[in-house]
Amino acid sequence: MTTQYPENPNFENKTGQNVPDVTFVMRENDEWVKRTSQDIFAGKTVVVFSLPGAFTPTCSSTHLPRYNELAATLKASGVDEIVCMSVNDTFVMNAWSADQDAENISVIPDGNGEFTEGMGLLVDKAELGFGKRSWRYSMLVKDGVIDKMFIEPDLPGDPFEVSDADTMLGYINPNAASPDPVLVFSKPDCPFCAKAKASLKEKGYAFDEVQVGKDVSLSGLRAVSGNDTVPQVFIGGKHIGGSDDLENFFNN
Repeated sequence: MTTQYPENPNFENKTGQNVPDVTFVMRENDEWVKRTSQDIFAGKTVVVFSLPGAFTPTCSSTHLPRYNELAATLKASGVDEIVCMSVNDTFVMNAWSADQDAENISVIPDGNGEFTEGMGLLVDKAELGFGKRSWRYSMLVKDGVIDKMFIEPDLPGDPFEVSDADTMLGYINPNAASPDPVLVFSKPDCPFCAKAKASLKEKGYAFDEVQVGKDVSLSGLRAVSGNDTVPQVFIGGKHIGGSDDLENFFNN
């Protein structure tokens, strides 16, 4: 059975067309760099999701985090890179990425709105004091050609119905299983915590981190895990344990 996705008659669906040819000015390692559409898309399969603005509610609570969480599953399904596009400057995008711990996502600042305008999705949000911003959408791009677009319906507010990560994964690989949610209780400067987190990243697990003493008390950790040492790792609601227990979990 083929899943049907709603189309938006108010914006042009550019499936089958080339992405706009744009040069993006970015800040990396305290240096100015340029990245072109050719650099991003040529010879690769790329997922792009574009949103109205960094640090805004839906973008920060759901849109970016879920793509970051499903990054390993998307890449295992043939995606080379996942790009988050927004009409923001590079400093804002970099700060947002760091705040979100979105290391699996390439944030691209379309600061002048050239790419978004070329997509026909630059909209006026002057009533919010935003100026020109991107309409929310996602697309799958293969070697610079748009294979599929999911454009949010033209409704008041900020609709978020079809450009999400799960819809994209469902299109690319309907049989893919979503990864189990992972929670890590840790402390700063804890070498065993660093080992556990590195192991999770190596295996492609995105995880939420709770710092003992900052986000939760020691008694809270004990109440949840039955232990007062860190790290304590939970995968899919199951208590795995510390770094050695996690290693045994992966080995088995």
